[in-house]
This record gives sequence, structure tokens and C-alpha cells, in this order.
Amino acid sequence: MLLDEVSSALDPMNEAAVHDGIERLMAGRTVVMVAHRMRTVRRADRVAFLSGGRIVEQGGHAELLGRGGRYAAFWELSEGVSAGG
Repeated sequence: MLLDEVSSALDPMNEAAVHDGIERLMAGRTVVMVAHRMRTVRRADRVAFLSGGRIVEQGGHAELLGRGGRYAAFWELSEGVSAGG
């Protein structure tokens, strides 16, 4: 399944409802998700962070935040929080 910016036009309440439904549907399946909203990828098993068409970092959400690299910087900018959360 490929999901490209599936929640980009939704308000936060509907976005949460859509993500809950998607999470149930994803169980046991491989899903490729394209997203700019970092909350969308937070629960992914594996995240590939792209820049200039290349993977520059990959790993789990917490792992990437812990590295303090480009993913963590983008998380901070998009979510308005420190990389620890």
C-alpha cells in the first residue's frame, strides 16, 4: 500500500481518526507512507529521511531523534518541540 500525504488536508481531529483507521489496516502489511507532517511517521517501524532525492538517515523515530541529525532537526521545526519528544 502506498499512502501519499494521506492527511495533508485534514484538521487535527479528522487526521487522528484517519491515522487510527490506517494503523488498524496496516497491521501485518508493508506500507510506504509519504509525509511532511512528522506526526504521520512517528509510529512507523522504519523511517527513511530523504534530502535531494537520497536517503540521508534511516531508523526508528526514537532512534533518529536520539541521533540529533536532520530528522531530529526537521521534527523540532515541524512540531515545535525539542528532539527528545
